[in-house]
Amino acid sequence: MALLPYDPAPLGPLTAELDRWREALDRRRVLPRRWLGRLRRELEAEAVAASTSMEGVPVTVDEVRRILAGAAVPEVAEEDRVLVAGYRDAMSYVLRRADDETFRWDAELVIGIHDRVLGGRLSEEAGRVRTTKPAFVVNSLTGRPVFLPPSGEDVAALLEEACARMEAGHPHPAIASAWIHVAVAGIHPFRDGNGRVARILASLAMYRGGFRRPELTSLEEWWGRHLPDYYSAFACLGGRFDRAADATGFLLLHAEAQLSQVRALDARQRVEREIWTALEEVCSERGLPARTAHAVWDAFFGRDVTAGYYRSVADVSPATATNDLGKLVAAGLLDAKGERRGRRYHASDALFTEVGRILAIGAALPQDSARAQIVAELGTRGTEAGEALGL
Repeated sequence: MALLPYDPAPLGPLTAELDRWREALDRRRVLPRRWLGRLRRELEAEAVAASTSMEGVPVTVDEVRRILAGAAVPEVAEEDRVLVAGYRDAMSYVLRRADDETFRWDAELVIGIHDRVLGGRLSEEAGRVRTTKPAFVVNSLTGRPVFLPPSGEDVAALLEEACARMEAGHPHPAIASAWIHVAVAGIHPFRDGNGRVARILASLAMYRGGFRRPELTSLEEWWGRHLPDYYSAFACLGGRFDRAADATGFLLLHAEAQLSQVRALDARQRVEREIWTALEEVCSERGLPARTAHAVWDAFFGRDVTAGYYRSVADVSPATATNDLGKLVAAGLLDAKGERRGRRYHASDALFTEVGRILAIGAALPQDSARAQIVAELGTRGTEAGEALGL
């Protein structure tokens, strides 16, 4: 009997729309290199924060952003920082493996991802397939047990079977992505970290299938904002593991979530690209290096900037970082608070005035109101432009 069978027919319209999105995004003009790098950093931080938070790791997107940049984040416990870094390491690992000509779906791939997700911690059985019967899987929203995975003695064989099914192929990458997600979640091969591993494998399946833009590969941030939908998607598995359970319901919800995610991200990125371009122009007008847009970008969105954080995202030396930030203050775009290592930089009122001028938006202070007004106006323009172009 096939493991977690499904009916591909109802998925046809959804996968066809995903194909259209891939073609449209691939045809879109090449993005500026600095903006593309920044976009990838933003999406990576949001994905890591969402997926780790779903598993009970209490971190915010901004904390994750700083951790991944190598900045000190004293408010995050060391064990949580290790898990954040481990999740990013696992995501980087699968991207390195994805293009390897010798790539194949096998249990060792899954185990390697798990080891990285848990930061290699033996105390958490990182990289160790469970061999004992676990407690019920618990819904983190309600604390109630919702699912009983298979017994430990069956796990290794089921994991091998799931990988063999992936190696054999599925009708579409989105179907493969959803299927490996529900299969690993259902088999529950590890004591902890199963959800994170399943979501990384889902992204890997999309990437392997030619969906390589981050808007199309990762669903962590979407699921993180729709946790009730995420947990309800697994209802097709029933209350205990059954290899014959029909997985079609999960696959449908997964593909629908992917479409919702790419639509939302596309609209958001149209707005953010305009803001980034305006920030680069503001810096250019003042004779500042293009890289300083990284600092004013974070400041525009209400985040404090430190020299250490800016040094990492701009890839400059400590002396250059300090010099750049000093020039931004002298230019009136940033304000500084604190002394020496404790110094933090944040947006000045003039920054919002200048961005509004370049974008022809008469943004009114205070800063939160100005930012909201600029984002809303750009969103309206983008929608109108998209409708005119039939997008």
